[in-house]
Amino acid sequence: MSHATRNASKNLVAECLPNRYPHPMDISLKSLEEALGIRRQIAALEQRLSALLGASASTRGGKRRMSPQARAKIAAAMRARWARKQGRTGRTSTTKRKGGITAAGRKRLSQLMKARWAARKRSVGKK
Repeated sequence: MSHATRNASKNLVAECLPNRYPHPMDISLKSLEEALGIRRQIAALEQRLSALLGASASTRGGKRRMSPQARAKIAAAMRARWARKQGRTGRTSTTKRKGGITAAGRKRLSQLMKARWAARKRSVGKK
């Protein structure tokens, strides 16, 4: 066998087995031919298996796709979960916000601030 044929068969085996042998393969031609035969047998067996079990049981799956209905159902479930986590039940709340300040507290703060401003005005006037 020529050197070009040997390199072609070596490349074919290397393409069939990606990332399994990251280092350069320096093996004999007989070993390469045997590896290529085994690879072809594996491919044939995989085809037979997928024919028996159907396309859903294939070992080489592509990207998993989700139907729009399933995506909408998951999105609705997540929105409901987030609403529960935040304490909302799905309707807007009409109750007053807790906290804040009462009218008496606002009046007391107003008197305190007026007293501070008067004290500051007096201290600036003395200087």
